[in-house]
Amino acid sequence: MKEYHFHKMEKKLKKYMDEDRFIHTQGVMYTACALAMCHNADLAEARLAGLLHDCAKCIPNPKKLKICKRENIPVTDSELASPYLLHAKLGVYIAREKYDVTEREVLQAIRYHTTGRPEMSLLEKIIYIADYIEPGRDKAPNLPQVRRLAFQDLDETMYVILRDTLSYLEGGSGTIDRTTEKAYQYYKEIHERKETSDGYVKENGKACV
Repeated sequence: MKEYHFHKMEKKLKKYMDEDRFIHTQGVMYTACALAMCHNADLAEARLAGLLHDCAKCIPNPKKLKICKRENIPVTDSELASPYLLHAKLGVYIAREKYDVTEREVLQAIRYHTTGRPEMSLLEKIIYIADYIEPGRDKAPNLPQVRRLAFQDLDETMYVILRDTLSYLEGGSGTIDRTTEKAYQYYKEIHERKETSDGYVKENGKACV
């Protein structure tokens, strides 16, 4: 991975975010770094993806659509109806063009940090989970247990988060992305296999050392 000047990137990013979003971004970045250290992921990549995961979040929705049209970024019907959903997809463009990020793993982690997907990479799972459990989050169910589980088993954490997210969205609280449903089915199958296998580390089992 090439060298990035993180402090300069933070200063630049801060100009395009409101205070709460920037605080959240810092929380995700530091949480991603902690998870990377626990699960033997690349620390610099986790830091970079955590810092830039929401780099397109505060772009006004009409401008999101305008940029997507200009850059030939595909927009689904659900994204057209709810342009805020575009921030992860658009974030890949912003990270690449405005922050000169070239690492595919980092760009993929930004791309799937809201929907997840089947067969996520280690970094993708870390950013998805860090976005959910960072210290500023306080509304999701079972957060203390999920935070503990994140340092034990990333696949099981993905299953729990996706299960709870879909339950929340199915209650009429938001738009359900088909990719999220596929991700849930994928990690549900892993969960079910682990439940029936010997040596499965349960939620209160041994953490990373």
